[in-house]
Parts: sequence; structure tokens; C-alpha cells
Amino acid sequence: QVMKAEQSNTSFLYEDRFFLKLFRSLKEGINPDQEITRFLTEKRGFGHIPPFAGSLEYRRRGAEPISLALLQGQISNPRDAWTHTLNAVHRYFEQALSRSPEVPEIPPAPSSLLRVDFASIPALLKELLEPQYLEMAALLGKRTGEMHLALAAAPEEDDFAPEPFSMLYQRGVYQSLRTHLRKVFQTVRAQLPKLPEGCRQEAEKVLTGEARILKVFQNFLSRKFSAMRIRIHGDYHLGQVLYTGKDFVIIDFEGEPARALGERRLKRSPLRDIAGMVRSFHYAAFSALHKEVAVRKEDIPLLEPWADLWHQYISGIFLRGYFDTVGKASFIPREPGELEVLNKIFLLEKAVYEVGYELNNRPEWIFVPLKGIQALLREE
Repeated sequence: QVMKAEQSNTSFLYEDRFFLKLFRSLKEGINPDQEITRFLTEKRGFGHIPPFAGSLEYRRRGAEPISLALLQGQISNPRDAWTHTLNAVHRYFEQALSRSPEVPEIPPAPSSLLRVDFASIPALLKELLEPQYLEMAALLGKRTGEMHLALAAAPEEDDFAPEPFSMLYQRGVYQSLRTHLRKVFQTVRAQLPKLPEGCRQEAEKVLTGEARILKVFQNFLSRKFSAMRIRIHGDYHLGQVLYTGKDFVIIDFEGEPARALGERRLKRSPLRDIAGMVRSFHYAAFSALHKEVAVRKEDIPLLEPWADLWHQYISGIFLRGYFDTVGKASFIPREPGELEVLNKIFLLEKAVYEVGYELNNRPEWIFVPLKGIQALLREE
């Protein structure tokens, strides 16, 4: 069967047993999806991905092979975590609306996502949140941590051996962040007249914060971070995770399609993956609020602070599950304060990337990353 879902590759299903993915963008060099899936299956025995079953390559004399296709075991009855999360958010909104007349004051937001645990969730919010989804968020954090531990556990493999941060590497990252920030904000300024009025006002507010974003990025120049770089997923969000009803399966290790193949194979901080998932929770909360017909327009102002609370506490529980799993792994900064700094840098980097993506592909969605940037800047 030819799979009809919208995706960047062409896929086939063989009798509910195997899944074949044909890569559309062909470049010299191994595709990270093929490389990482095979490594996790054959070298690490990681059971929370569709297992590697084979690959197809095109080889020419004197040139690197080109990855054409990846064959994997099929996962039975999968549901994508994005749709499952949207359904959970809708039920949460229904609960919030039903309780709103009797709520004198909305519970406070956490002081930091990194300090959230089950005990810190306000009692009222805990009543509105589904216990099952809270447990799912923690489990997803655990599986994410196990994925990173597996990717970091082969020092003898050159392509997967962890590498330390260096000031030279950090300067390169900073230059890349600065260049991309300026490019995206120049595009936003050029496109301002074409944006819907509400989005235009949000964009103007964010544009005034360019210097403050750059100041956060400059933390990459202030010290050498005490952490290792490893291979990571590279494009991690709720759409890259399948929910089986009891557990999670992580898919699509291809990385961000817009990046060059060699760039997608670089070793990076796994906190980039973490930032991608936290931003995905934010997308789920606000897209459910603004883009779904189930929410009445007159209820949106009332539900916005509840959407923000959902995103922050669910993200915090995800992070708690993650950090409880990875512990003192070499890719986690050892020095106090570095974790908060890197987390803020990568969250802002991801949100800026999203602004550029939405502007070029879905301008009506740009309000989501704009709100994310404003929230991150308010914490400064």
C-alpha cells in the first residue's frame, strides 16, 4: 500500500509488517535516518523506534553512496502523539471553561520549567489536567532520555562518539545563531504589511526584542560549557513520535530537511531536541486554542492563560522525566546555571527558526512562535 499521509518522503506499507521510506531529496552521503536507525537497532538494541530492516543505496565509483530508501519494521496501531495531544488539550479546555465561573484566580506559572515536578503542580490545575496525560508526558521524557543515552553510549564509533564543547565550536554556533536571527527578522520586517493585523502587532513587539535575543545568544561566548555533544534526533517534536496506547515510538531521524546533509550529521547538544519538544507542546496548546473549530472565538481570551499554564506544566513534567532518566550523563552540563542558560538559548533558537518557517510556509501560524518568543523574553 502507498501511504497517503502528507510527508516529505514517499512511503509504502507491506502487509502490516514492513514500512519502506523512499527519500525524495537525494544527496551524496548516508542519510541520518538510515544511519541512526541502524545504529540504535543493531548496536544499542533500542526498542522504542521502528527497527531497522534494510536499506537501499546507490553507489558510484569514487563517490560517497547515496541513500535511496530505508526499510523498517511496522508499528501496530500507531497514533501520532500530536493528534493525541490536541485531543487532551481540548478536554482540558472544556474542564477549564466549566470551572471558570468559580475560579477567583488563575494558578501561578512555574518560576522555571526545570523546577517543575508532580508536587509543584497547583491543586486546581491538577484537577483539570488528565492524570494519564501527565504520566504520558513523563514517560515521553523518559524515552527521550533513553534515546540520548543510547546515542551517547558508543565512544568507539567515530560517528557517534561524544565530543566536548570547545570555544571554537561555541563561537561558530553563536555566529550561526546571530546570522539566522538577523536574516529571519529582516524577512519579518519586509513582510510586516502583508501579515494579518493581529499577527502584525505581535511581530512588531518581537522585533523590538532583537537585541535582547542576541544578548541571550552571546552567552555562548562567555564560557566553555561543561557538557558533551552527541548525535541527536535533530527535528524532534510531537509529530515525530507515535503513541501505541501504552508507550511511545520515536520516528524520522532525518533531521530538519532544510539543512544540508552534512550539517544534519553534526554532533550537537541534546538540549536542542528537548527545546524542540517543549516548543511542540506550546504549539499544541495554542493551535488547539486558535486553529480548532471546537473552541468558540469568545472563549479564546478566557482560555489563553490556561493554555499557557498547560504548556508550561506539561513541558516541565516532560523535562522532569527526561532529567530523572539521564541523571549526570556526560552531555548534561555539570556547572550550576549552565543548564538554564543552554535551555533558554535553544528555546529561543527554535522559536526564531519557527518564525522563519511559518512566514515562508504558513503565515497564519506565525503568531504561535511570536508568542513563544515574547514569553521567553519576559523571563529575562
